[in-house]
Amino acid sequence: MPMPRWWVHINKRVFNPPAIAGGKRPVLIHVGRVSGTTYRTPLDAHPVDGGYLFVPVYGSSSDWVRNILAAGSARLRVDGTEIDLAAPRLVGVEEAYQAWPDSVARPPKLLRITEFLRMDLVTA
Repeated sequence: MPMPRWWVHINKRVFNPPAIAGGKRPVLIHVGRVSGTTYRTPLDAHPVDGGYLFVPVYGSSSDWVRNILAAGSARLRVDGTEIDLAAPRLVGVEEAYQAWPDSVARPPKLLRITEFLRMDLVTA
C-alpha cells in the first residue's frame, strides 16, 4: 500500500477543503459510483500527450479511482477552467514514466506506486 489508509480521513477533512477552496491546485470532479454524489478531489494532474496522468498515492483501490473507472469520465478543474476527460485506465510504471513530463519530479520510490490513472482529453 503506497500510503496508509488512515491518512485518507485526515486528508479529506483537514487538507482537501482548503486546497479545493483555494483554487490553485487541480481538482478532479467525479461522481460516486454508488451514491451518485459529485465529489471534488484535489490531485496533482500531469499533462501528457492527449490527456492527463494522475498518481493514486493511496493505491488504485481508492474511492476516487474506482468512481472514475466506473463512470468512464471525469472533469478536471485547472486554473479555473474545467476540462472533460474520458477513457480512464490504469497504467503501469513503465507506461506512465514514458509519458511523464520531463519537468516534473517522479513520485518517490518510498511510496511504492505501481499503477497510475491515465485519462484522455475529450475533443469537441
